Amino acid sequence: MTTMKKQVFNPYLPSYEYVPDGEPRIFGDRLYVYGSHDAFNGNDFCINDYVCWSAPLNDLSEWKYEGVIYKKTQDPRNADGKMHMCAPDCVQGKDGRFYLYYQLHILQCTSVAVADNPIGPFEFYGYVQHKDGTPWGEKKGDSFVFDPGVLVDDDGRNYLYAGFSMAGLFKFVYKMRGNKVEESVCLELSDDMITVISDEHAIVPGPVKAKGTPYEGHAFFEASSIRKIDGKYYYVYSSELSHELCYAVSDHPDRDFKYGGTLVSIADIGFKGNNKPLNYLGNTHGGMVQINGQWYIFYHRQTNKQKCARQGCAEKISIMPDGSIPQAEVTSCGLNDGPLDVVGRYDARIACNLNAKNGIIKSDDASKDKKGLYPYFTQTGADRESDGDQYIANMRDGSWAGFKYFKFDGEEHNISVKVKCSGNGVLRVGTDLKDVLADITINPSDQWTTYKGTIHLPDEVGALYFTYLGTDKMDFDSFEIG
Repeated sequence: MTTMKKQVFNPYLPSYEYVPDGEPRIFGDRLYVYGSHDAFNGNDFCINDYVCWSAPLNDLSEWKYEGVIYKKTQDPRNADGKMHMCAPDCVQGKDGRFYLYYQLHILQCTSVAVADNPIGPFEFYGYVQHKDGTPWGEKKGDSFVFDPGVLVDDDGRNYLYAGFSMAGLFKFVYKMRGNKVEESVCLELSDDMITVISDEHAIVPGPVKAKGTPYEGHAFFEASSIRKIDGKYYYVYSSELSHELCYAVSDHPDRDFKYGGTLVSIADIGFKGNNKPLNYLGNTHGGMVQINGQWYIFYHRQTNKQKCARQGCAEKISIMPDGSIPQAEVTSCGLNDGPLDVVGRYDARIACNLNAKNGIIKSDDASKDKKGLYPYFTQTGADRESDGDQYIANMRDGSWAGFKYFKFDGEEHNISVKVKCSGNGVLRVGTDLKDVLADITINPSDQWTTYKGTIHLPDEVGALYFTYLGTDKMDFDSFEIG
């Protein structure tokens, strides 16, 4: 049973932390999240060393920083630290040790580190290899090795899932190098957790092979993650759309997977038929975990008008009696016990929807926004390990931020907002984009300034939307309802 000491939000880690690709793993009485590690305002994905965060299973609001668990320079092929460690996974082997699988971003092999406990320190162990010692991925005919996911099955057999698949020029280049990029694959590892003892088995097709199948439009792209649930194997992956995590299900660990559907889209595309992005589009990656009877899907969002300043989020999901999983909605309250309390102070950074007047764009394109049309999540200063001040920047006329969900009480409340604005306008508050519960007047100021109003809320669980209507631009730090 969870007994939260405080509320927990999305993103669930502190505002200064950029840990995407989160694989949630339970060891003992704690939840551990293993992910890659972006840098705020960094120039590429995954450029920092691996860190770990954990929380007790009975209180998902009490996240603890476990420190750096593995440095990129520990890999013998990366002594100069120029290569980046991409999305990892961690499992406990039959010998009781913990094995961390990862990929150096420009190498064709899967590296493995090992430790005696879930938070290390991990030490380099070797490369997943064929029986002759050749690293898997470096023989002609091997698949393109990327984003490893690992399963230690109930019968003690070990399975590694990986792959990368795109059509067009990318596929041509890697085929010329001798790698297969048509689908995700699975192979079996020996008890040493590193030696390949089976052929590759196709799991989910990429865009070319998916044509004419149930996977078409949601074919495999990257981000393999695997779980066994009630005797069935659930394979989670990022689809060719990139902004969504999909799943496939089988009665076997290495064959016969059938398309299940979308688990989550970081822009809520597909949720209840929605086809307009409600947040920045970009890649995402994550896995499933069950905590005290409740299942969650972990994923990440984009920030700072970059594709490579990503933060971990999570949502509740439900596994239906037939084994299907309906798509989750992106919210501000993911790991919380339920909707957020209506009375309280909330950082604007927990907005789950963020849009300009005329919609939103891909994070890849946001850096090209020379006219500054789009709002975005950012912070002051450089990448750091404490003291975050993340906020929403550059809200222009018609820009809006949505927060879901709150336990409204049918009462009238005072409401205040903390903003900086270079123009004149109002911040409109409603339970949807057409509703008007309050118009808070905003005046020009180059310092964070608090403006107040009153708001009468309905007696229901609902969302709050804040829309800036005015001149020039506004930055949004937080709001408080009392």
